[in-house]
Amino acid sequence: MNAALPEAPLGSLRSQLLRWLLIPLAVLVLIDAVSVYNNALEAADQAYDRSLLASTRALAERVSIVDGRVVADVPYVALDSFETDTLGRIYYKVTGVHGEHVSGYDDLPPLPRNATRSDAYPALVYFYHATYRSEPVRIAALYQPVYDDSMRGIAMIQVGETLEGRHELSRKILIDTLARQAVLVLAAAALAWVAVRLVLRPLMQLKSDVESRAPTDLSDFNADLVHKEVRPLVVAMNGYMARLQTLIAGQRRFIADASHQLRTPLTVLKTQAELALRSDDPKAMREIVESIARTTDSTVHLANRLLTLARAEHGAAVADMQRVSLAEVARQVGLELAQLAVRKDIDLSFHADDGDVQVNANPLLLHELVSNLVDNAIRYTPPGGKVMLRITQDDGEPRLEVEDSGPGIVQSERERVFAPFYRAASAQEANVHGSGLGLTIVRDIAAMHKASVQLEEGTGGSGLKAQIRFPR
Repeated sequence: MNAALPEAPLGSLRSQLLRWLLIPLAVLVLIDAVSVYNNALEAADQAYDRSLLASTRALAERVSIVDGRVVADVPYVALDSFETDTLGRIYYKVTGVHGEHVSGYDDLPPLPRNATRSDAYPALVYFYHATYRSEPVRIAALYQPVYDDSMRGIAMIQVGETLEGRHELSRKILIDTLARQAVLVLAAAALAWVAVRLVLRPLMQLKSDVESRAPTDLSDFNADLVHKEVRPLVVAMNGYMARLQTLIAGQRRFIADASHQLRTPLTVLKTQAELALRSDDPKAMREIVESIARTTDSTVHLANRLLTLARAEHGAAVADMQRVSLAEVARQVGLELAQLAVRKDIDLSFHADDGDVQVNANPLLLHELVSNLVDNAIRYTPPGGKVMLRITQDDGEPRLEVEDSGPGIVQSERERVFAPFYRAASAQEANVHGSGLGLTIVRDIAAMHKASVQLEEGTGGSGLKAQIRFPR
């Protein structure tokens, strides 16, 4: 079963190839850009956290115990140096061993209870996000041991910074990543366009060759000049042109043969008509009119066979195959031609084996095949002769036999009689008005039905037996 063809045209092959190459590439680049951006942000956060931890440690080194209490010696110059290293603002807070406020901003957000210690550093440090003075901040909380001879404990140093620097770095990383990926996509698009153009060049050359061909030039295209995947298409084109060339040659031959064969009876008709116009004798006039009638019948018979031959040669009805009863078709032909047999005093008989013998055939062409065989047999059998129409089935193989008691055909001419307009010597003696197309039509119709045609001597060594063997 053939797949349904798309109703809309497929469009440009180059555009489809570029879309299928560039769209997935753009999606992959976008995924890669997101991944690169996330990795860069993670690296930036680590760098900023390390700087924040360094600031916290620097403050921790200035925390000590003086006179039994925790003090922090944090000059403003130190804070200015921290803020100079970053784009944000720095806040700090020092809490003593008993939770008392020692120095810095006492309202700095405390360490959350669910905060987890950072495993990236050996120090006892916690990183968390909070909001301070309506701005998001990142805070590092470091537990710092303090002691002297009078006391010992653990103080907490918190240093927070606003996120302007981090956001600015994130934007820079994002813009840089997208710019690099955009350049990559544009470069890939340019390379893909060039590659597709180069790959399709042989196909475009084939298109130009087809368009520039003369209507009468049906020679083969060179399949080696295109890609391996396209060669079956070129081979199919060559096969189609070969079949077309055969069809055109057959049409030309048919037109030439038909014009040649029809020219003679038409010339005879014109001559007879002119004689009839010049004759004043009623008896002679009647004879001429009767001759015209016979010539007209012969010409009509020739024209009908030429049309049948044309239809058989062109295979116009191959698609109209169906299961047909061979015996029923033969019986119908026998009834149609019975009157012709009676006029010649010929014994026309019909015999069919038991059971309905069916073949896969075109009903109209099968009727023409049987009709041509029986008509030939009646025409070439002398008065008082016999014509037998027989339907048999041998081991599942349907057979049609038409046997007559006429002059037959010698062995040397049994193959040549299938050529158009060729007539055996015995046939010319028996019927001077024959067309030489009957067996040609039989052969062509049989070939369409994958059947074989065989001519043999009749029973007793006289006459002719035509046998058609249909496939099982």
